[in-house]
Amino acid sequence: MNQGDLSTVVTRALPTLVSATLSDPRGGDVERVLVRPVVIKGRRRYQFESFRGGKAFHRNVDEHDAPGEILALLTTFRQGMIATEDADIQVVRGRAVSRPTRRTPAEAGHDRAKKHLLADGQPVDFLVRLGVMNRDGAVLAAKRDKFRQMNRYVEFVDDIVGDLPKGRVRVVDFGCGKSYLTFALHDLLRRRGVDAEIVGLDLKRDVIEECAAIARELKLEGLRFAVGDIAGFGAFKADLVVSLHACDTATDAALAKAVAWEARVILAVPCCQHEVARTIANPGQSALLRHGILKERAASLVTDAMRAELLEMAGYAAQVIEFIDTEHTPKNLMIRAVWRGTKRDGAAYRALREAWGAAPRLERLLARDGR
Repeated sequence: MNQGDLSTVVTRALPTLVSATLSDPRGGDVERVLVRPVVIKGRRRYQFESFRGGKAFHRNVDEHDAPGEILALLTTFRQGMIATEDADIQVVRGRAVSRPTRRTPAEAGHDRAKKHLLADGQPVDFLVRLGVMNRDGAVLAAKRDKFRQMNRYVEFVDDIVGDLPKGRVRVVDFGCGKSYLTFALHDLLRRRGVDAEIVGLDLKRDVIEECAAIARELKLEGLRFAVGDIAGFGAFKADLVVSLHACDTATDAALAKAVAWEARVILAVPCCQHEVARTIANPGQSALLRHGILKERAASLVTDAMRAELLEMAGYAAQVIEFIDTEHTPKNLMIRAVWRGTKRDGAAYRALREAWGAAPRLERLLARDGR
């Protein structure tokens, strides 16, 4: 794609821009730039937030100058993710790939509290019962990070509601734990008018019994909890599969199950990717891999890149995106995959596997199932 074509993409995206993220700098001290629309004195402008040395710097750009500013940044950053109301546009080394989506329009504002799907100050029964809010609707200080995580999560779910089938939607949350996010998911789908049957699954019986008691107490129709593991679940074929912080290869098991069902949407936040770390090897990256903590982080990134490629090969449009800021949790990447039915060839995956000498269990699980 030439610069003229990219200019057209950026210019057309700005009127419905929700946010843009520029990352992977080619040099310099700016690590990342976020762009969002704002309104100042009745005029639409764009706020550019640059991150340097752990600090954020802001400047506002006129709407006529914004396309040129973004294009200039795309020459200094290797990657750009532009989210609009109807598309996700990924720009890598000057090439733009667009995938359709449905997203709530950005509410351009300035120096105002962010409007969340779960609002602080408005009591919500399940948040009160889970100990996130008091009865007046104020978020408890100890649960502030959890509340931010829940809001971020329901924003992602809200983005994919349009990709779910019409009629009854079946959802399974593998490894739901204390189920903060499972309750939030039920609340969001109910508010969006989705007729959902949701099962939260976990191996800890005491936790499941407590969650089930809360659901009964609050009369939350369509939400239930069960003790069990991923492999043994067979109550139904899910349309939406959720797997948040499933440890190591449990994420692979959840992804393989979702692919076997041809689930419409998959939301997975991997955790503790040890399997690839045990066998990863790359002669050209010996300086990186001889340091334990760097090897662990590299293995996690390679694992998630491989998982995303495998999902693309199985017919999904897959993205690896930031789930929540690293200041709240280091396990902050989400794999979001939406069923499209168009399968990518495996050339990129094979190159990745050959370069790093390892593969996640997901490859073997999909091969076993003939995927």
